[in-house]
Amino acid sequence: MEINKIILLGYMGSGKSAVGSLLKDQLESDYLDLDYYMEDKMRSNIPDIFKSKGEIYFRKMERHYLEEVLEIKNPLILSIGGGTPCYYDSMVYMNSLPGVMTIYLNTSVKELSRRLFEATSDRPLLKYLDTMEAFQEFVGKHLFERSVFYNQAQYSVRTDGKTIAEVVTEIKKILT
Repeated sequence: MEINKIILLGYMGSGKSAVGSLLKDQLESDYLDLDYYMEDKMRSNIPDIFKSKGEIYFRKMERHYLEEVLEIKNPLILSIGGGTPCYYDSMVYMNSLPGVMTIYLNTSVKELSRRLFEATSDRPLLKYLDTMEAFQEFVGKHLFERSVFYNQAQYSVRTDGKTIAEVVTEIKKILT
């Protein structure tokens, strides 16, 4: 079966956007970040959508736009939000589509905490966490809850201690 779409999933800070951008260049494919796609379509940013409409509405729209994007005929690399695989039957749905490959960017709690701690200004959800220990506790709990969904991906690539280029090289090996 020929792969037409690659879906990158994982926790925030796992490198989905960076890996997707470099992979797009190397495979000469289109790249889309589902969060940015949703913001464009809904003419609002995700924190504002959560605040004004609530999480249930957000998750419903997220699933709608996931399906819309996956109906695009062109080859595509898609990164999805950290929560996307955890709602409805999204992992079963993505894994059931012909020509679609799901890849979990598997990153340890320690590494995710380090990356997110260094980028708190970019992550409003994490602004209230002020110590590395608080980050590790928050990320550890969240990752534990979500790992049952992430581990349903067809492939898993460890990212700890690897450059973006090294992760992309591993993904390209999976494709061959």
